[in-house]
Amino acid sequence: MRPEVPPSLVPVHGIHAVDTHYVRAGLDASHLIVQAGRAAFVDTGPTSAVPHLLDALDRLGVARDAVDLVLLTHVHLDHAGGAGALMRELPGARAVIHPRGARHMSDPAKLVAGSVAVYGEAKFRELYGEIVPIPAERIVVAEDGMRVRLAQRELELIHTPGHALHHYCVVDRAADAVFSGDNFGISYRELDTARGAFIYPTTTPVQFDPEAMHASLERIMSYRPQAIYLTHFSRVTELERLAADLHECIDGFVALARRNAGRADRGARIREDLFAYLSQRLDAHGFVADERRRREIVGMDVELNAQGLEVWLERAASGQ
Repeated sequence: MRPEVPPSLVPVHGIHAVDTHYVRAGLDASHLIVQAGRAAFVDTGPTSAVPHLLDALDRLGVARDAVDLVLLTHVHLDHAGGAGALMRELPGARAVIHPRGARHMSDPAKLVAGSVAVYGEAKFRELYGEIVPIPAERIVVAEDGMRVRLAQRELELIHTPGHALHHYCVVDRAADAVFSGDNFGISYRELDTARGAFIYPTTTPVQFDPEAMHASLERIMSYRPQAIYLTHFSRVTELERLAADLHECIDGFVALARRNAGRADRGARIREDLFAYLSQRLDAHGFVADERRRREIVGMDVELNAQGLEVWLERAASGQ
């Protein structure tokens, strides 16, 4: 019988995974770091996640004015949509945002418009609700290599394009860990088998860049972390194997996108081939479930990844 709480979600080094309940349980995590009575959130999930994040503070006995930092790895709304609403509840917190993303969190109109273009108005409202601006004076711009402190704990912020140009990762040497946002892929705990974690990249619209993603993976691994905390979904180890899998998948995704580039039904074929590619890898990983269950777990990612690959093909064709 599997334990109620997987070992990967047991708090280590003061790092607590908080399920944001975005779309479903086990899809989207915020991480709460607690150090000497002070606290920081890494990513927030959407606005609907805020009660879950505040509840986590209450359960841990952390006062709201003890939260010093809200670290947003990038401004996609499943990572940062709730930041403005959360900041209203955290009087002493500063939001730390990549220089390419900071303006979009103080004035989220373009961010909202881009997401509506991907999801449609009705689905956007269902998923994300109201996006609350963060006052500009409460934003700290995360320069590459910048260090911030949480009590005596130092966190290094490194720019990691590939998934998005406005992406950084958080290197936590005290925990020998990295908080990777979306630049170390997706690894849902439902897909764990006796072989360990299953992982694949996220190529969602609109800034996927395979060469930059390969380079960012190498930069993350250059810190030789023992654990990486993913937003989707939390702590993974066996990092050499997982990094190799991600490099292979990036190339696999690119190859199948190129193979379908000239087809009239390009989008449908890319989606079909992506699901088949992941399903074959799941078979090799020892994951036993029918197609319906697999689509329940990876179907949304297949759709978004296919959209991102199409945008990348169009950009490549135009020489951008």
